[in-house]
Amino acid sequence: QVQLVESGGGLVQAGGSLRLSCAASGSTFSTYTMAWFRQAPGDERKFVAAISGSGDGTYYLDSVKGRFTISRDNSKNTAYLQMNNLKPEDTAVYYCATRNGGAWEDITLRYEYEDWGQGTQVTVSS
Repeated sequence: QVQLVESGGGLVQAGGSLRLSCAASGSTFSTYTMAWFRQAPGDERKFVAAISGSGDGTYYLDSVKGRFTISRDNSKNTAYLQMNNLKPEDTAVYYCATRNGGAWEDITLRYEYEDWGQGTQVTVSS
């Protein structure tokens, strides 16, 4: 089991930026696909972005393309989500998650991920 700890959330005005971090335990970090999901009040947890173990492959929710960038540093066992030009509709609790194996085309599916962090709140004011 991988322990994940998110950080970097906060309150920001529309148009601002935040950088989320997800620190993972263990020595096999580079073998996991990492993803970010988010959950707004009263809504289900939804996929935001994913990155392959090597970092060569990424995938984004359409509404965040061009604004968010997912990355990882395998030497630090850490994944990141750089969020620019934030909008009020980006307000949610953001979670990172790990996935070991599986088909790339299934990376947006919540049940494909084994381990989850506790979440970090992102609030964007208008």
